[in-house]
Amino acid sequence: EIDLHTITNIPFTVNDITLTPIDVLHYKMPVKAFRIKDFSYITDANFISEEEKQKIKGSKIIVINALRKEEHISHFTFNQAIELMEELKPEKAYFTHISHQLGLHNEVSKQLPPFIELAYDGLQIEIN
Repeated sequence: EIDLHTITNIPFTVNDITLTPIDVLHYKMPVKAFRIKDFSYITDANFISEEEKQKIKGSKIIVINALRKEEHISHFTFNQAIELMEELKPEKAYFTHISHQLGLHNEVSKQLPPFIELAYDGLQIEIN
């Protein structure tokens, strides 16, 4: 049995956890990012409107895609993701959905502001 629920732009609750949908674009395709308390998760995106950024502002932790350094049709580049995090100013940001084209972990990490890290397999984030 399947019980389908359509996710709109209205916050909803699952098991006492409120999720706030954030509309972003993956090239021209609308997709959802989500905020839970002070944590926002954004992947497969290359555009966030000013209105939707307001839903993200104030997040202490943001996970966002940063595919590679070269332009891509549907994902934020490394520099675009850095600029966006500098605009949104979380305490901590993690880059995910990264390509081998970005470079070696240790070398890429040296190019990041202190509040941004590359995500890695097994990373656990506590949401309070």
